Amino acid sequence: MAAVRLGKNHLRWCDSCNLPLLERRDCPTCGSATREVDVTPPADVRPAFDHDLNIIRDVVDRQFGEGSGEHLIPSGRVVLLNKVPALDRMDEVIIDGEVVGALRYDLGRGYVFVNRMQGAKRIAPVVSRGHVESDEGALPFIREGKNLMAPGVVAADPSIRIGDEVIVLCQGEAVATGLARMNGEEMVSSERGQAVKTKWTKDVEPLNHPSGPGWKEVLEANSEVIEARVEEAVSFIKQTVGSYDLPAIVSFSGGKDSLATLLLTLDSGMRLPILFVDTGLEFDETVRHVEEVAERHGLELIIESAPVDAFFGNLPVFGPPAKDYRWCCKTNKLGPTVGAIMRNFPDGVLSFIGQRRYESEARRSKSRVWRNPWTPGQIGASPIQEWNALHVWMYIMHRGEDFNPWYQKGLDRIGCFLCPASDMAELETVAGQSSRYAEWSDRLHQHRLSRGLPSEWEEYALWRWKTVPRSIREELESFTGKDLSSMMKGRRVDTEGRMILRLQEGVSPCVLGYSVEGAFSRSLDLQRLSGLANMMGQVTVEPDDGWLTVDDVTVYEEGVLVSKGPSEDDVKRKAKRMEELVMRSEECVGCSLCVARCPEGVLSLMGGRVQLSGGCTRCGRCLEGPCPATSFRDDDFQM
Repeated sequence: MAAVRLGKNHLRWCDSCNLPLLERRDCPTCGSATREVDVTPPADVRPAFDHDLNIIRDVVDRQFGEGSGEHLIPSGRVVLLNKVPALDRMDEVIIDGEVVGALRYDLGRGYVFVNRMQGAKRIAPVVSRGHVESDEGALPFIREGKNLMAPGVVAADPSIRIGDEVIVLCQGEAVATGLARMNGEEMVSSERGQAVKTKWTKDVEPLNHPSGPGWKEVLEANSEVIEARVEEAVSFIKQTVGSYDLPAIVSFSGGKDSLATLLLTLDSGMRLPILFVDTGLEFDETVRHVEEVAERHGLELIIESAPVDAFFGNLPVFGPPAKDYRWCCKTNKLGPTVGAIMRNFPDGVLSFIGQRRYESEARRSKSRVWRNPWTPGQIGASPIQEWNALHVWMYIMHRGEDFNPWYQKGLDRIGCFLCPASDMAELETVAGQSSRYAEWSDRLHQHRLSRGLPSEWEEYALWRWKTVPRSIREELESFTGKDLSSMMKGRRVDTEGRMILRLQEGVSPCVLGYSVEGAFSRSLDLQRLSGLANMMGQVTVEPDDGWLTVDDVTVYEEGVLVSKGPSEDDVKRKAKRMEELVMRSEECVGCSLCVARCPEGVLSLMGGRVQLSGGCTRCGRCLEGPCPATSFRDDDFQM
C-alpha cells in the first residue's frame, strides 16, 4: 500500500553513542554527526513498550526458533516502532539505528515477522526454523536480487510451508530474506521451480553494537530539542489565549496527545478546566485515567456523557457502525460535545486539542487554529500540530507523567473500545484484555445470525465496512476458498407498514468531514432504484455487492444510506433527494403524476411502478409536484 507523507522525518541516529535523536544533526553527547534513519512515511515513530517487545520476540521465536527473538532484540534495549501502510497492520521495528524488520498482522494467520537483512544477520547465528541453505553457486544471482530456484537449495527446514517468511543462508551467513514458494521438503527434492521469492538481498555489515543506552539516556540526549518544542508551544498557547476574549479549556480524550496538550497548558502557567466526553464506549481504564489526571493536578473536570442508550439503543436500527458508516460519531460524540459547550460555554470557548499533522491527511491540511463549523462557538487550537509521536512520548516521559495503561497493553491509539477504524490486530488486543468486548461480540454474533451473514463477517470483523475493500475480500477469499462477494449482502429484517428513514447527521469527529448516515426500515431493490437515481447524476451500481452510488450518496441493498461531503447543506440536500427517490421507487402507487410532468417523455409505468429509461436531462420537473409516496409522509422523515 502507498506510503503517505504527512510531515518531515525527524528521526536521526548517533552511531557512536547508539542514540536515537530527534532533529539534531550533531549528537549533544559526543558531538558526532548524526544520520537520518530510513523509515517509511509518515514516520510517526513511537517507543516499543514491553507488551510490543514480548509479541515481537514470541513471533520471531515461533518462526525462526527458540532464542531468535532475544537475539534480534536483546533485553534492556531501546526499540522504536513505526506504523506503516498495510492490508491490516504493520510496524517497522527499529533498533541500533536500523529497521531490522517489520511485525505484520495477516488476516487468517495472525502476527508474522518480516526480516530485513539486518534482522536476518542478527538471527542467523541461532536460527533453527524457517531457514533455507543455498548453494554457493546461487549466491551471485541472489546478490543481484534474483529469486532462489530449487536447484540452488542445499537444505531447508522441513516445517516450511508455502507463504512462510524465510531466511536464506549460505554457509551459515544470512544472504537474503524472502517468501517460501514451496514447502521445505519440496525445495530440496525439486529439480526446477522457484523455491524462495527473495525480498531483501543487499549485503550489509552486521550490527556490532554490544549494548545500548536506556530511555533515561535517550531523554537526556533529546532534552534540548524537547525543551525547544515546549517553549514554542507554551508561547503559542499564551498568544492564542490572548488573542481571543473567550474562556479556555483542554479537550481531553484520555490519549497521549491530549495529555501532552494538557501538560503544555500547565507549563504555560494556566490551570484550565478539562472537558471529557464520555461516549459510553470508552475503556474503563480511560475513564479512570481522566479522573486521576484531573485529581492529580487539581483541575476542574467537566464530564459530558452520551445518553445511556445512544449506541446500543440505536444499534437495532442502524446496525454496526463502519469505517464508511460512522453514525455513532453523531450519537455518542458530536451530540454530547455540542451539548457540553452550549451548556457550559454559551458565549463560546477556546479549546486546546491534541491534534497532530502526522495522524492523517485530513489533520495535516488543518491549520493550527480553526473555528469548528460543526460545534457552534468553539475555536480549536493545537499546540502540538507539528510534533510527531516520539516528540509527544519523550515529553510525557520527561515529565514523568502517568499515561493511559492501554498503550502498555498494545494499542498505539486510544478511542472507543469497538471503534470500526481499528485494525484486526487492535481488535484482537482489545478482545483479549477488555472486559467490555464480550458484550460487543455477542451483539455482533446475534446481528450476523439475524441477517444470514457468513461466519467470516464476524471472524474477520468485516462489520467494519459497509463495502468491504476489494483487497480485503480477495485476501480472505484466497485462503478461505469462498466467494464472499455473494455472501456479504445479507438480508434485512423488514418491518411492516410504510417505509421510513431514520438519519443521523453531522460532522464525523473521527474523520473531520460532514456526513449523513441513515437506515431505511426495509431492504431496497437497487435494480429498480438505479433507473430513478439517474435523476441525481451518473449512477454506479454493483448488484452483486449490494450497493449503488450517485453524486456522493451511497445506498445499500440492506437499507443503508450514506451521504458525505464538505458542505453541510449540500450533503443534507443530496440525502433528502435520495430519500425521495427511494420512496418513489419502493412505494410507487402508479398514479402517473410524475410521468405526465416529464418534458422528455422518458418516464413510464411498468408493472405498476414508475421507471426511467435513457435520455434524462435531470431537469427535476418530475419531482416538483405532489407524489403519494413522498408528499404525505413528512412525519416519517426522522432526522
